[in-house]
Amino acid sequence: MNRSKIVAIITGVFSLILAIAYLLLVQILDFRGEMKPAPTSGIEEPVSIVTSTSTNN
Repeated sequence: MNRSKIVAIITGVFSLILAIAYLLLVQILDFRGEMKPAPTSGIEEPVSIVTSTSTNN
């Protein structure tokens, strides 16, 4: 086999491994159940301070 065929085969195998790993990861994450947002009760609201300065001559 020439070099380009070997590179193509290695690339294809690598691509299949990545695809299978991605599908497994998605299945594992999906198996965990419904995603719930993080609780916000302990988070304080940020304070915004707006100042305006104008210089009219």
